[in-house]
This record gives sequence, C-alpha cells and structure tokens, in this order.
Amino acid sequence: MSAIPQTHPATAPVTTPANEPLTRSPDDDPRRVRSFTIIGATSAGKTFRPSDWSDRLCGVMSSFGSQRKMRYSPFVRPGCWITGEKCVFVDARLYDLEPLAYNFLMHFARDNDLRLDYETGASEF
Repeated sequence: MSAIPQTHPATAPVTTPANEPLTRSPDDDPRRVRSFTIIGATSAGKTFRPSDWSDRLCGVMSSFGSQRKMRYSPFVRPGCWITGEKCVFVDARLYDLEPLAYNFLMHFARDNDLRLDYETGASEF
C-alpha cells in the first residue's frame, strides 16, 4: 500500500506509513450490501479456471423465459474486466430480492480466493 493522506479537522493532512493498518470510518461497514464485481483472478494473480466459470456462475442465477430461452438475471451478468480477466457483475439490488443468492456469490468469491471490486457511489465519498 502507499501512503494515504488522512485529513483531520484541526490539523494539516498527515500521511500514514504504508506498513501501518488503515483505519475505517465508522460508517464503512464491511457487511454493508453493495454492488461488486468478481474478477477471475486469485489474490496471487493466477487466472481462475475453468475458463467459462463466469458463464456457469451466471447460468446458476438465470431463468428460462416463456420462449424457452435462457435469460441471465439483470442483477448477475458475465463480462470482461479492464485488464482482460473474465468477471461477474453483481448488483446490490439482488440482496433485496434474494439475500441467499447474494450471499452465495460473495462466498463463492471468498472460497475460491477471487478478487473483488466494490462499486463506490457518489454517496460513499
């Protein structure tokens, strides 16, 4: 990690050395429901296999419509990450409809040591 400036109301900005843990703000709850992306690379940088994992994972969350065609959920979509890895985009609204499905996706990423990228909205700054 690099040095991150931290501002204090009464003093000038102070930098935190990279080897010290960062402090969380009181409203930054890790259990908070938010949109996230599961990236097809482990924390060690290895590509996750099988190569069609994102399609399979989104297939679990899909349904068959009246035209007998599989349709991905509007809240769980496969895609490609900025650096080229396959990924799955998960919308936070999934939690409102089916919390077990949302938790399943979070645990899938954790159990397979996959990288996660959380969406930051304008209200989170």
